[in-house]
Amino acid sequence: TPVPVAETVFTSRRGITSHQANPWLMLDAGDADEDTGEVWSAALAWSGSWRITLHRDPTGRVGWTGGFGHDTTSWLLAPGESMDTPVFAGLYARNGFGETSRAWHDYTRAHVLRHPAEPRPVLYNSWEATAFDVSEQGQLALATTAADLGVELFVMDDGWFGARRTDHAGLGDWQPYPGAFPNGLRPLVESVHKLGMAFGLWVEPEMVNPDSDLYRAHPDWVLHMANRRRTTLRNQLVLNFARPDVAEWALDWLDRLVVENDLDYLKWDANRPFTEAGWPGHADPDRLWIDHTRGVYRIMERLRANHAGLRIEACSGGGGRTDLGILAYTDQVWTSDNTDAADRIAIQHGYSQIYPAQTMAAWVTDCPNPITARTTPLVFRFHVAMAGALGIGGNLSTWSDGDLALATELIGTYREIRQTVQHGRQYRLAHGPWLTSVAYVAADGAEVVVFGWRITEPFGHRPILVRLAGLDPAARYRDERTGNVHTGAALLISGIDLALPDGDHSSVLIRLQRLP
Repeated sequence: TPVPVAETVFTSRRGITSHQANPWLMLDAGDADEDTGEVWSAALAWSGSWRITLHRDPTGRVGWTGGFGHDTTSWLLAPGESMDTPVFAGLYARNGFGETSRAWHDYTRAHVLRHPAEPRPVLYNSWEATAFDVSEQGQLALATTAADLGVELFVMDDGWFGARRTDHAGLGDWQPYPGAFPNGLRPLVESVHKLGMAFGLWVEPEMVNPDSDLYRAHPDWVLHMANRRRTTLRNQLVLNFARPDVAEWALDWLDRLVVENDLDYLKWDANRPFTEAGWPGHADPDRLWIDHTRGVYRIMERLRANHAGLRIEACSGGGGRTDLGILAYTDQVWTSDNTDAADRIAIQHGYSQIYPAQTMAAWVTDCPNPITARTTPLVFRFHVAMAGALGIGGNLSTWSDGDLALATELIGTYREIRQTVQHGRQYRLAHGPWLTSVAYVAADGAEVVVFGWRITEPFGHRPILVRLAGLDPAARYRDERTGNVHTGAALLISGIDLALPDGDHSSVLIRLQRLP
């Protein structure tokens, strides 16, 4: 977008990072592309409200400021008290948006993530298979099938606790539902562990349904204003994690949940923004905009300190809380509730501008897609999801034997290429309405993984050659599909024929091995 002679404000006043805007900015002189041109950029490490203001004056000079919070809020500091602002990191690159993104990926691995070298497991999530109809027997059946596919982490989603048969009740009452789990969660967790998989659980600690025992006991614990109606979204209100008593309550039940059930993974959701964000009776109520987010950070930090093997996924109705702040306490983020592979190509393109592939949860779900009703081939859905941290989210009990066999094969392939995809250097080779292609080059240069996706096949277009990037021009590379050997120079200058199958929603995965 051209920068006007004015102030341009990018902001979220929602209490979370938000789906509407993400707290980063890139600026060039109007001549940069993926591979050329100077780019200045910045990203804010914060998961609450934020504001970045870009200013261009009449002489053409441009600059920006940014930080946490938003306009109209203030914080009082007592004598001797201090407040630390979050990191607002800046980055300069000489060679376009691609180099900029790879530098941000390197920065995130080196300075943000707790376990940057650790492979993210292939996971299965039960939500689309069962929704709120959760039972020990049903979950174990899904887990058994998932294990046969080669899945490494089984995650049970919403519906396992309290009176949570719909999204109208039970949120905040974090005890297993006796009707579904008469002996608690432990038998299911042990069964999943015996299948060779880790076990994860969905939680939404910051939220509460008004129809819950927690809310009936502590109606003052939610964000509210004394003389305003409490607005529910998705039938829930926001707990005030700036309150020490609320934060300690959350840490206590989360810690017990992990210990008592030997959990390996938490999917931490947050499905709504703040409204009526007040704190009646507090001398400085605006502090909740900062202290709530810091309360979330502190709880995650203490959970990780107490349980070294625990891994956490950030979720917020999808990517509503994706930022360098939350990634300092989590291992990956749920990118979007829209799992339609055709839409995810653009979503993942945007995500990759700042964030590395190993943090990007990417699922294969059912067809027609539950969000868009679009029909796409299973291999296309897999190839799109294999460009990030692969997950499976469909109802495996309805998949055909052929689909299960194909899924087993593709999961096996992903586990072979995972190191390169999750930890290699990413190159966006093409992005457009007819073709998108992304390559990952292993850190040692020994392997190159190329994905190509075509949404629709235009009439009369010739076979597509895509120029690769990040290769050694003097080296030789063998195409594992065909056995053909290419020089790095030929792949960089002339490109490689993706040989995409005919038809819409076609895709290809190419593996190149550098020869000695």
